[in-house]
Amino acid sequence: MTKSTDSGWTVLVAEDDRVARILMERSFRKAEAKSNLQFVQNGQEAIDYLEGNAAYEDRTTWPLPNLVLLDVNMPKRDGFEVLQWIKQHPQMKKLIVVMLTSSDEPMDIKRAYELGANSYLVKSPLYPEFTDLIKCMDTYWLKHNRTCAL
Repeated sequence: MTKSTDSGWTVLVAEDDRVARILMERSFRKAEAKSNLQFVQNGQEAIDYLEGNAAYEDRTTWPLPNLVLLDVNMPKRDGFEVLQWIKQHPQMKKLIVVMLTSSDEPMDIKRAYELGANSYLVKSPLYPEFTDLIKCMDTYWLKHNRTCAL
């Protein structure tokens, strides 16, 4: 978990792989994204964060995100379960949810969109390409895209 310390948008990242989290932090920094990354390690922690349960009840420290990045394969609850939970809750269903995963399986892509994902992005294992992906995502979703308030 990373506490919010910088100004900018809040991005909740549900990612169970430690190396992927480090790569994501570096990529956001290199892309000069002005986002506060909040990491959770599994799907249940993502839901707890969004509900403001237990350790996440202080919204000053753990603000509601502007963007949620979900890995498909996570312990406890997978990304699809979290996505479905988000879209079934009236106060959360307008959140921008991007599936950011290593799975390029057509069935996973189809399922994500059927459940209401706003985007489905496949992680590149190459750092420069991954950083480019993060920069494009940040530019589109957090700078150019317009949303309504939750």
